[in-house]
Amino acid sequence: MKKIKICIVGCGAIGSWLGVHLGQCPQVEVSCLVRSSSVNEIRTNGLRVDAPTHATLTLHPTQVSESAQELGIQDWIILSVKATSLTELIPQLTPMLSADTAIWTAMNGVPWWFMHGLEGPLKGKHFTTIDPENLVPHHIPLHHWVGGVVHASCSLLGKGHAMNHFGKGLLVGEPTGGPDQGLSPRVQAFTELLTQAGFDASASTHIQKDIWYKLWGNMTMNPISALTGATIDKILEDPLLRAFVSGVMIEAKEIGARIGLPILQTPEDRHALTAKLGAVKTSMLQDLESFRPLELDVLLSAVLELAGWTHAPSPLTSALLGLTRVKAQTLGLYTTKA
Repeated sequence: MKKIKICIVGCGAIGSWLGVHLGQCPQVEVSCLVRSSSVNEIRTNGLRVDAPTHATLTLHPTQVSESAQELGIQDWIILSVKATSLTELIPQLTPMLSADTAIWTAMNGVPWWFMHGLEGPLKGKHFTTIDPENLVPHHIPLHHWVGGVVHASCSLLGKGHAMNHFGKGLLVGEPTGGPDQGLSPRVQAFTELLTQAGFDASASTHIQKDIWYKLWGNMTMNPISALTGATIDKILEDPLLRAFVSGVMIEAKEIGARIGLPILQTPEDRHALTAKLGAVKTSMLQDLESFRPLELDVLLSAVLELAGWTHAPSPLTSALLGLTRVKAQTLGLYTTKA
């Protein structure tokens, strides 16, 4: 049986979690593209995942390297890096590409290809806040890309060692798809593989809608947690801060309506769901505490770019970006792209 070759690019919390579970499938061969500082650790100890529901799971990848050339052609690339490193990383991935290689994005925020799956006058528009020089499609054309959404909370215990606190939901969908186009064979096949690996995986006929719905929650919780150092339960318990979060969400809801991605819930509906997560540290708060660059552009800057294109007033979203941006710049954790 021919193995399905999957490379995990970025073995942080999410990448390690995905790699360990996919590696349990007998037809899958997992390799890892990581920074040079992580190669020896992961080669020696493998990828590891802890969870409240099971003991440590370990996978020793077939290959671990800092060189895509060494890893060779892959069937699937799972991109689980921080969005802040995307444009720098993309040219390095081309040695792993054949004409049929697919790249699944397990990342936060608005992806560079987001507008390609929307109808109307903004279809295909380019985000200067994400990829100012439009380098990503120049190096890796759109047909290689597959959209993803991760509904899980993970943190990093060490290099290649993740803790999955809760959740195992994954969504897969074509960037250029839509509710009337059905599911592509590769989306169906990859969703089935993720399900076999133990994830709660679903195929999406309109991945932009799923991305926007997730963003509607974490575009507020992430930056506010970075500003305050608070877990999400504390953010929602404060009535003034809860009202501010609701205001930002109302602005984003209007932007979504103007680009064909309406959200039927109210902010309070979403707060009730988020509150069930309890005392969770967002990924951005974890990044700030570890002095890693903050993913502000894909969570807030791109939303404001959308607001400009659609002429949607967004004063609260602008204030949130400004506050968090200055905080991050003061700590050396953010550089403006555009």
